[in-house]
Formats: sequence, structure tokens, C-alpha cells
Amino acid sequence: MSEVYRALADPTRRRILQLLRTRAMTAGELAAQFDLAKPTLSGHFAVLKQAGLIDPERSGTTITYRLNLSVLEEALMALMEGFGLGRPTSTDGDRR
Repeated sequence: MSEVYRALADPTRRRILQLLRTRAMTAGELAAQFDLAKPTLSGHFAVLKQAGLIDPERSGTTITYRLNLSVLEEALMALMEGFGLGRPTSTDGDRR
């Protein structure tokens, strides 16, 4: 889970995930949204892939990235639980 949090800590990587929420995009389409060198952007993709947040699909020389929503949801749920959010309350009115 620490790889996921590390990936989410960077604003560029969070923006990539935001863009992929709308639809799958090629590396070129994503690169057009940033003023970054391609090797720098590739590094961000690598961190997101390692964390399991994106799934790449290669077709010839084109790579299309898709958001892996289940990993993102799992990380957010773990974070919420860490802060005691989303925890059910007891039925007798005793809140913890």
C-alpha cells in the first residue's frame, strides 16, 4: 500500500489519474496535457504502474493507459479507516 501512497503524493501523477478517470488515453494523449519531457513523464507512468494504479496496454508502438479503479478505491478505504472514518457506529448509541 505504501507504493500507492507514494504514487499519489505527486501532483503530476494525481493529474494523470484525473485524466484517466474520464477515459483510457494513449501515452501521447497524456503527454500533450503536460509541459514535461517524455522521460520525466515515463517515470511517472512507471511509478503509477508499479503501484498498480494504471494498466498499460501495448498495441504496436502505442501504449494506452487505463485507470485501475479497484486499487485506488482500496487505498482510499484504507486511508479512511486509518483516520477512523467510515467506521460503523454501534447499535446502542455508543459512538467511538
